[in-house]
Amino acid sequence: MNAEGPTHLALAGGHLVTANYGSGSVTVLPVLADGSLGATGGVFPHEGSGPDEDRQEGPHAHQVVADPSGDWVLSVDLGTDSVRVCALDPDTRELRLHGETALRPGTGPRHLAFHPEGAHAYVLHELEPTVTLCRWDAAAGVLEAVTETPVLPEEARGDAGTATYPSEVVVSHDGRFLWVANRGHDSISVLALDATGERASLVTTVSCGGHWPRDLALDPTGRRLYVANERSGNVSWFTVDPETGIPRQEGSLEAPAASCVIFG
Repeated sequence: MNAEGPTHLALAGGHLVTANYGSGSVTVLPVLADGSLGATGGVFPHEGSGPDEDRQEGPHAHQVVADPSGDWVLSVDLGTDSVRVCALDPDTRELRLHGETALRPGTGPRHLAFHPEGAHAYVLHELEPTVTLCRWDAAAGVLEAVTETPVLPEEARGDAGTATYPSEVVVSHDGRFLWVANRGHDSISVLALDATGERASLVTTVSCGGHWPRDLALDPTGRRLYVANERSGNVSWFTVDPETGIPRQEGSLEAPAASCVIFG
């Protein structure tokens, strides 16, 4: 089976899983005792398409992530406007489809982040600047969409001259805020979550400190955000106000074609 154009990877159950954008599939590889990778255990294909003929002519798996319980693997597909929930068989190293959550057609889901309490998840859309707030039932392996919220102010949405393609969503360690990186608008959106984790309100947007922010990462302390600005070739970092969630830029360093920030 085909596994073209890997775009994201994650560890799950002692395996490395990759989302393959080009072929619309997920690949499973075992992680061996010495840290090396074994032979491909299986390739799980996605099926379907969406209403955007240019971007959704077929499946495009954009992200794969293990849920906080470690029992499930979720794959976010931009091409099919859905998130698939799979179980990983540790013996056969194959993914078994458990369920699929349909999202609003044409939104192009890109990435997903879990709330620290584990019972909610947030799906960021690339083709429209919105995020879907979801309930997550780890016992049943069910993702339920609850509501959708814009990540940009109304005046910044739908302007063809400044088309925006959100790239990454991050949840604060205390579960009070969401941050979203917006390519095109070149900004970081700050959204406040209510006590239920199922409602969000846009607080403000701030400059990303560069051009085309492809990735957004929160450091282990939860006090700093780092942004990989691909087209301006720099990584900028911000200190987060713990009360408002608003980031303030503190510095930047050159990093040609920066695409990702990871903490070890």
